Amino acid sequence: MLWTILASVAIGGTAIWSMHFVAMMGFSVSGTPIRYDVGLTAASAVLAIVAVAIGLVIALFGTRGQNVRIVAGGIISGLGVAAMHYTGMAAMHLNGEVTYSATLVGMSIGIAVVAASVALWLAVTVHKPLAIFVSALVMGIAVNAMHFTGMFAMSVTTHAPADLSGATATGMIVPIGATVIFCILGLAYALMAAPTEEDREAAAYLAARREAAGRIDPGSTAAGTLPRPVSAPAAQGEQPRRGASALGAGNWTYRDRSR
Repeated sequence: MLWTILASVAIGGTAIWSMHFVAMMGFSVSGTPIRYDVGLTAASAVLAIVAVAIGLVIALFGTRGQNVRIVAGGIISGLGVAAMHYTGMAAMHLNGEVTYSATLVGMSIGIAVVAASVALWLAVTVHKPLAIFVSALVMGIAVNAMHFTGMFAMSVTTHAPADLSGATATGMIVPIGATVIFCILGLAYALMAAPTEEDREAAAYLAARREAAGRIDPGSTAAGTLPRPVSAPAAQGEQPRRGASALGAGNWTYRDRSR
């Protein structure tokens, strides 16, 4: 479950949402400044992370109907990413009236759903490094296509200037950038600290040794006595005798009777 949470933060937060906000910084409307509602902006980030987490859980955990689970997870993740985008758009305050083209909004949502479904399918089926890199490149292009299709669906009719509440994009870029950097560093540390295949094999070996040690002569250990060690075979012509120093210890010494 920890890796699912980390993957959700990596995909939904540091990838999709940070791309969305950086692209929003490049958006401007002639004749009016733009301010951002901090609460709605933060809510859009949470939406992206939660939607991706739900999609990953549905697609990756289960034993039956894998394709159905991938499609269901893709639909939820895609709708969540689209909700993130339009929540971030709603966080904008400007001197104007915002309208949207229903056709282009539908196209952006469709792109988000398809991109999320393909991403989950690739996460389940693709394992080679080159294929993973190509898949990530394609998904990055698809997410950008969703974002700019949604932006293209927007129209603004400006009106008389008025005081606008909210933070500027430049004022938000520092805390958001710092948060993204710390998230990336945390994800990198988690990957480096993760146990390797050799670590897992060593842990399994030690566990097997402990289990084997616990099965040695359980009756004698339960009675409070030490298990008797196996003595070496006597040489030819020698007879074993009990050593005085060995009383209670179970050791054996030998006497050469030919002397």
